[in-house]
Amino acid sequence: MTHTPPEHEPPHDQTPLEDPLTDHEYDGIKEYDNPIPGWWNWLFAGTVVFSLLYILFYHIGVGPSIHEQFEAETAFRLTQRFGKIGDLKPDAETILLYMNDPEWAPVGKSVYRSKCASCHGADAAGVAGPNLTDDLYIHVKKIEDIAKVVTNGANNNQMPEHGSKLHINEIVLVSSYVASLRGQNLPTVGWTADPGKKIPAWPAPPEPKADQAPEPVEPSPSGT
Repeated sequence: MTHTPPEHEPPHDQTPLEDPLTDHEYDGIKEYDNPIPGWWNWLFAGTVVFSLLYILFYHIGVGPSIHEQFEAETAFRLTQRFGKIGDLKPDAETILLYMNDPEWAPVGKSVYRSKCASCHGADAAGVAGPNLTDDLYIHVKKIEDIAKVVTNGANNNQMPEHGSKLHINEIVLVSSYVASLRGQNLPTVGWTADPGKKIPAWPAPPEPKADQAPEPVEPSPSGT
């Protein structure tokens, strides 16, 4: 009896295959000799060239690193946000006023974590820098001295200056955050040099006016 294929099933094509086969066989399985398309090879070559140019520009050449790009973007966002309060004065009244401000204290904490924690510790208990949670200070006699140390540095740049790296508001807000750490009296972790001398307590913070920040000064042309 002959088998008649159903209408929906085409008869087996007995014509030889047009595509050549490779000369190897695995478990009875043969492979067509279909080379990779040329466009794919060019695409791969393009990614290699791009990666080399990227390394030369961003890691070896003059291109900004991802850290520099992040800092630039952060500075831009902060400048936009600081438009609300203008340029703050690094004086005692302003530092005291922002010590526990719920809106701006997190900004000071963020600056501390990115610029200060590597030396003073995440909890400010002192690592390569002194403990900031007790009543002992080396270069600070008054609360406004914190901003001066942040701006100008200290100990022949063992404490690096940040006046050229931070916006004036970042300096004031991180100074407020550092001042707010006083009184926690955490045990010193790694700092073994001069712990400093005890200084008088901070003055009482001024009473802010309702829904009003301290009077700002006009922004400087450089924004710092």
